[in-house]
Amino acid sequence: MQKPLLSIIIPVYNEEDNILPLWNELKETLTELPPAEVIFVDDGSRDKSREILRGIAEKDIRIKVIFFQKNSGQTAALGAGVHYAKGEVIVPMDSDLENDPADIKRLLKKMDEGFDVVSGWRRKRWANQRFVRKIPSVIASLMISKITGVPLHDHGCTIKAYKSDIIKQIDFLGEIHRFISVYASWYGATVVEIEVNHRPRIHGVSKYGFGRVPKVVLDLLVAKFMMKYSTKPIHFFGMLGFFSFLFGGLSFLLATFLRFYAHVSYIQTPLLLLTALLFMAGLQFISIGLIADMILRTRGSGYQTYRIKEVINGEVDTVSK
Repeated sequence: MQKPLLSIIIPVYNEEDNILPLWNELKETLTELPPAEVIFVDDGSRDKSREILRGIAEKDIRIKVIFFQKNSGQTAALGAGVHYAKGEVIVPMDSDLENDPADIKRLLKKMDEGFDVVSGWRRKRWANQRFVRKIPSVIASLMISKITGVPLHDHGCTIKAYKSDIIKQIDFLGEIHRFISVYASWYGATVVEIEVNHRPRIHGVSKYGFGRVPKVVLDLLVAKFMMKYSTKPIHFFGMLGFFSFLFGGLSFLLATFLRFYAHVSYIQTPLLLLTALLFMAGLQFISIGLIADMILRTRGSGYQTYRIKEVINGEVDTVSK
């Protein structure tokens, strides 16, 4: 097999009914694409997904399958796929048939115009659920775009095209898979968005629900923090500590003023207790900032949140085991 120019990464978790139909569609699409490899990452499936993936990989050398020892999440699965990818362009997509493989050609064509990242926009995704899903989704995307400064209509769409040298700079930690385009933009990538075809799920059960909303908010906070303070956490926590000391001092001055000018005893107000709490919080914030800075300077990059059990049509990275 010649060196692939394109790597298609597909995380899989309990999708036994969707894998073969997806692969059949992909095989037709691959005939119109540059030399490509398809990397399936099985994220600890408990159904027959592993057996099906093993069967198709044994028949086609273009398929590489990575089996996780246990379920580690979509971010970890994408990170493993990116780590093993050999192509100059990397395209992640879902395994539930909601993403249309035919859109890959359109993503690559748009990338040829000089963009580093081409993001999919599922414009008609919630056409029949306007008030239940569409409006909240639009509001969420607007909020994410405003906070991150990356104006996309659909930050949650998996199918995107990335230049390999851009996406391989990203550390796949936590659940940042929703914000890969955002991180790429912060690294200097040019990002554009095109409309893609969205198809409703037919087989299996969606792994997403309203329970992910708090996670999205927390991930957004992490993304914002990483954008401004990833290389200088002491500035963030030190500023919090400074304001804690400042308000603690003001609280003490107010308590002293009341004691000598209003004849209100220290024990008659909670101000001294508030002062102590604010001073303690200030010390803790500064300590956290110092520890975070030291960890940043000693940890280095390359930390992996997954463990690989087996790789078909590829070599197991010893670091991952």
